[in-house]
Amino acid sequence: MAEMTPQQEAVIKRWPLLLAVFVVAGVLLYMLEPILSPFVLGALIAYLGDPLVDAWERRGLSRTGGVLVVFLLFTLLFLAATLFAVPRLLHQLDALVSRVPDIYHWLTQVAVPWLQVRLDLPGSSLPQMDWSEQVANNWQSVGKFTASTLRQITGSGASLMLGLANLALVPVVAFYLMRDWDHLVAKALDILPLAWQDRVGYMVGEADEVVGAFLRGQFLVMCALGVIYSLGLWVVGLELALLLGLIAGLASIVPYLGFLVGIVASFIAAYAQFGEWTALLWVAIVFGIGQALESMILTPVLVGDRIGLHPVAVIFALMAGGQLAGFVGVVMALPVAAVIMVFVRHAVAHYRASELYHGE
Repeated sequence: MAEMTPQQEAVIKRWPLLLAVFVVAGVLLYMLEPILSPFVLGALIAYLGDPLVDAWERRGLSRTGGVLVVFLLFTLLFLAATLFAVPRLLHQLDALVSRVPDIYHWLTQVAVPWLQVRLDLPGSSLPQMDWSEQVANNWQSVGKFTASTLRQITGSGASLMLGLANLALVPVVAFYLMRDWDHLVAKALDILPLAWQDRVGYMVGEADEVVGAFLRGQFLVMCALGVIYSLGLWVVGLELALLLGLIAGLASIVPYLGFLVGIVASFIAAYAQFGEWTALLWVAIVFGIGQALESMILTPVLVGDRIGLHPVAVIFALMAGGQLAGFVGVVMALPVAAVIMVFVRHAVAHYRASELYHGE
């Protein structure tokens, strides 16, 4: 039996070590999940802000100065969104909740009988359900729900303090990670075996392009669509314009889902408010314009064709992340899925170039 060279022995020893590192990291993530929220959110903010800080550095500003400028910009955007959007959203959410009984009455007394007549369905073939009492008892107002929730939160002093501490940690973690982001990435790559560094560095760069396209590009597309839909529905005169536009924008993280969810919800809201079918035409025009802008301008310019994640993979990643690690899992789902996709793509290319694929 031929003896292995030192290089071959090193290659064999690296893989168990790498597997052990992944196992330990997975166990730590599982055990520390309850305290990871501020760190994950801080890392997300740092990742989103790092290109802006790099741009300020290229203009001659120090790294810390660039971080301060980006932090000031993010803070102003957060305050503007909070002061402008939150009160209106709460008001519109309250209006929506107060109309749930009316919408339920219209569905049971108008829509379902109309469908029965058109489709020639006997009443006995439909399930007999009466949720009137549940709707009347549970759908009251956002104000009562918010007050009840606040009573539960403030009822436990320890929970309140823990929540505030986690909230305060987010900008602190984001500041330090944003300031040292490039240094930390370089240090992490430097730990890898020398033989792997160039290839892993290339794959990390590719993963960064995919994740960046999703987190930065798709985020901007979602915001732009939310603004377009909200403004369009506001021009139509819909009272829930901001709420429906925000829901459609958030759902746009999955291609076409925002359009479908937004237009169906807006159709129901428009008919409930105006009681005229012509209002649905204006709603359709708003979402048609938004979809056209998204397809022809927003996605090609802001995202491009670099994502490489199938819409079904996006849905599965979000649901799997939520199931495995709750809120932390949802936040980490898409970046982790994008990185896995890049590594799988390289593994498949390596397999197709190997004797295992071409051999008889």
